[in-house]
Parts: sequence; C-alpha cells; structure tokens
Amino acid sequence: MIGRLRGTLISRQPPSLLVEVAGVGYEVEAPMSTIYDLPATGTEVILLIHHAVKEDSVALYGFLRENERALFRSLLKVSGIGAKIALAVLSGVSTDHFARLVHAGDVVALTKIPGIGKKTAERIVVELRDRVDGLSTPGGVSLPGAAAPLDAAGEATAALQQLGYKPVEVSRLVQKVAADGDSAEAIIRKALRAALGN
Repeated sequence: MIGRLRGTLISRQPPSLLVEVAGVGYEVEAPMSTIYDLPATGTEVILLIHHAVKEDSVALYGFLRENERALFRSLLKVSGIGAKIALAVLSGVSTDHFARLVHAGDVVALTKIPGIGKKTAERIVVELRDRVDGLSTPGGVSLPGAAAPLDAAGEATAALQQLGYKPVEVSRLVQKVAADGDSAEAIIRKALRAALGN
C-alpha cells in the first residue's frame, strides 16, 4: 500500500493532481484544503496518501496534513459516504470547524456540504462524535501557496463543479465573490464560505 509520495508536482486540475516520482506519474485526488497550500507546479511536494483498492479500481487520495487524512478515513467509515463526499467535506470546512460542528450536533450546517443530506448528517454526528477529538492538531507538511493560474475563474468553476455543486449555482457563486486579481484558490475559498454561510 502507498502511504506517502515525494516527488515533483507536474499538474493540478482540482481535484486531480499529477505527481512524478522517480519517472512515474501518479494521479492523486486531493481536497481543496490541500490544493490551497500546494507549491507551484514543477517543484517538490510531499503528500500523505490514502490508497483505496476496490474490485474495479485503484485510487490515490493525497493530503498535506495527517489530521485531514485521518478525517477522510473516518468519513469513509460512515454509511453512505464515499470518497467524493469526503473530499467535499474537507474542501468545505477545516478539520477543527468540522469537529466543532459534530460535537455541537449541528446537522443543519453539515447539510450545506454537497452530497450530505439530513440522514447522512445525523449519521456523521452519531458515528464520528467520539472520533473527531484531536483533529484540530496540525500534522504533516505545509508548503507555500502557488502562483495564480491564468484563468482563475475557470479553474475555480471546474473545481466547484467537481465538488458536487450544480453549474448554475457555481456560476452564481463565482460571479458573486470573484474579484480582479484573485487566484483560483481565493475564489474557491470565498465561494465555499458563501455557500456554507460562513
């Protein structure tokens, strides 16, 4: 099983990354919380990996911090939550904010995350309340942010749609929050805050 990758960041098209390690390119999916803090393409990156093997597929999920990988793995154990929804959770809220929502039993706030309905939010509160302690402690490697891409609004739009937001909603959010000079990460962060009411 692959637990960690150290190599060159070749490309990023949220939520997908391509990391080259010793001449081999690994496709990795990552939450926006990790993508925000990635270095520029062409530089070295270290990712903590969750290696998922199913009957018909193999997938790698990458994180810069151990607490995010731990939350991702905990979410996968909740009935009705797959990798896509788990990535959406990590993209929408920080691990410590998520822990506070779970401890508070805030089902309404949890349902604002794409893919999470009321029943799933209730299961999260019940099943994860005892597992989220300690998630706010940072771990792993945090690297400087990257330079803004050429088409920040377009990249932000694509990333938000990958997270499960509908095209019409994404268009409205991006138009509402985007400002001249914003990077894709800045637009995504502001759009997620607006969507989640933060």
